[in-house]
Amino acid sequence: MATVYVATDLRLDRRVAIKVMHHHLSDDAVFTDRFIQEARSAARLAHPNVVNVFDQGQDGESAYLVMEYLPGMTLRDLLQEYKTLTPEQTMDIMEAVLSGLAAAHRAGIVHRDLKPENVLLADDGRIKIGDFGLARAVSANTATGQALLGTIAYLSPELVTRGVADTRSDIYAVGIMMYEMLAGAQPFTGDQPMQIAYQHANDTVPPPSEANPAVPVELDELVLWATAKDPEQRPRDAAAMLDQLFEAQNLMERRGVVGTGVHRTVVMPAAVGPELPATAETQVIGAAASLDHGRAVPIAAAAGATDAPASAQTLARKADRRRRRGFVWLTLVLLLAAFAGGTGWYLSSTVPLPDVAGDTVAEATETLAAAEFEVNRTDATDPQVEPGRVIRTDPAPGDTVIRGSTIEVVVSTGPQLIRIGDYREKPEDEVRAAFADFQVAEQNLQQFSDVDRGLVLLALDADGNELGATYPEQRPVQLVVSAGPIPDVAGQDYDSAVDELEEAGLTVEQNVQQFGDLDEGLVFDVLDVNGNELTPAFPEQGAVQLVVSAGPIPDVVGEDYDDAAAELQEAGLTAERGDDAFSDTIPAGSVTSVTATTDPVRAGDTVTVTVSKGPDLVEVPDVVGLTRDEAKTAIAEAGFRYTYSPFWDAVPNEITGVAATTPEPNTMQKRGSTISLGITASG
Repeated sequence: MATVYVATDLRLDRRVAIKVMHHHLSDDAVFTDRFIQEARSAARLAHPNVVNVFDQGQDGESAYLVMEYLPGMTLRDLLQEYKTLTPEQTMDIMEAVLSGLAAAHRAGIVHRDLKPENVLLADDGRIKIGDFGLARAVSANTATGQALLGTIAYLSPELVTRGVADTRSDIYAVGIMMYEMLAGAQPFTGDQPMQIAYQHANDTVPPPSEANPAVPVELDELVLWATAKDPEQRPRDAAAMLDQLFEAQNLMERRGVVGTGVHRTVVMPAAVGPELPATAETQVIGAAASLDHGRAVPIAAAAGATDAPASAQTLARKADRRRRRGFVWLTLVLLLAAFAGGTGWYLSSTVPLPDVAGDTVAEATETLAAAEFEVNRTDATDPQVEPGRVIRTDPAPGDTVIRGSTIEVVVSTGPQLIRIGDYREKPEDEVRAAFADFQVAEQNLQQFSDVDRGLVLLALDADGNELGATYPEQRPVQLVVSAGPIPDVAGQDYDSAVDELEEAGLTVEQNVQQFGDLDEGLVFDVLDVNGNELTPAFPEQGAVQLVVSAGPIPDVVGEDYDDAAAELQEAGLTAERGDDAFSDTIPAGSVTSVTATTDPVRAGDTVTVTVSKGPDLVEVPDVVGLTRDEAKTAIAEAGFRYTYSPFWDAVPNEITGVAATTPEPNTMQKRGSTISLGITASG
């Protein structure tokens, strides 16, 4: 149902265990109710042998419990390591388990899933029971419904046959656990769960001493009492069995079977009787005297009297009689019953289970119903099987199964959706570990960026798109990893730039010549093969071209046009003659300027060449005989400047007249040159 994490309570600064229900179960109201029921059941108990539950809540779709953290191991771990336990070890563990279970029974709670995996052995010696996920109130309907709840190896006969559980069902599970600790194995085994369930319902648990002769008779009888097939023949609850465990321990200590352990607190009589004189002297009480949970062992029995508790004596006498009968009759009866009843029933009631893996639910149900089986559907995620089709069955296909049995059909809901955390700009190894549920490609995509080399930039799905908030398990993922920044080779010579770029993982395919201020052969820039600027996201192993300086554009000013065009052509440029222009300094037919038509100018580009027409000459107008102002206007309109004596500006225009000009009228002069006016007074 859930995954358990070790966590730190930041508010109280303590280690806790957080039990988080699996996401794919959150939509199932039954599982959610069981999960919450565990919190409520455990919260009603306050006992040193029960795991404490501190809190329960919901974070989005995730239901969780906050529980006491117990570093150590489980009883299952202990059994796997040592196989069998000594009687003393068994009784110590049983005392703690029964104490915690008695508290649950007093609170009206039936655990319903007791097993060694749920008995926790802390490093500091504490023993606690946990996992109340299947617990129910005694007053509630404790029927399991269509499916058995619990672990098959510890289910009581009434749970198997009628699906009903009460406190005595927990006692049966305790008895099976006690047998396993003493004998080193479970009493009933089989290849299929139904075989084990059949044995629980029909067979009697043997004494553990048959498998381990070192088991005392008192513990033999305690196991047989707890595992009686009829619930009425078992202890009524954990408190009753705990009392009997203490009585059995007292008998064993008196017989010297086990050593005397730490003495329990003895409750003395309320008043001093005649047997104990009222003196201040210390009275010696028998070592076996003990009490737990307020149940005192009589002092006379503790002191070694022959009158042991009646129930303990009864158990001992029954064990002696059973051992005297011997194993011959028991073996004969079991063999005859198994052969006569089991063989005939098995042959007539079992059939091979059909293989329905890959079928739809409707197809699998129809096939199993035709073979006289009941079907119980369970949904599970699967990265390979299509949603709505059967993943597997329990029992497995081909197994021989009793007709009418319930077959667990596990149906695929598709791959589990895994939540994607923040992976950007983290080391590749760390991201690969976080993506363990996906099929991460071994070969990364390398991409230049401003991020340090080796950090992950993107994770792409099977279609090449960036991963979203969730992604299906076992699906392919491609990582895009930073190759660091693109090397800056501007100003380097061509060979050095090529070496540095290729060392960074780029391929230099060509170069482009560009005219400019850099010395010839030095690198201006790095572009992609299409001539575009490189971006930080440029891929590693990408092809680039270098822009290399060809030096400045050749200076052809003053040269003849044909010579200038040839020189420009030799430098890699195409000369195109533009409109000729007047020039006072460049002779006609020579180049006055070269103008670029592109920016920047690269080899093969066209430049415009302007050729001189020589100076611009204009005819000097004839202004002789005109007044001062008329002469000034005519000279200016012709494109010349003029000059004359400032004296004539003080004389009225009407009495002035131009007598001569320098240069003379009707001569050709440069536009913009100055004409000197000779002015006189008229009439």
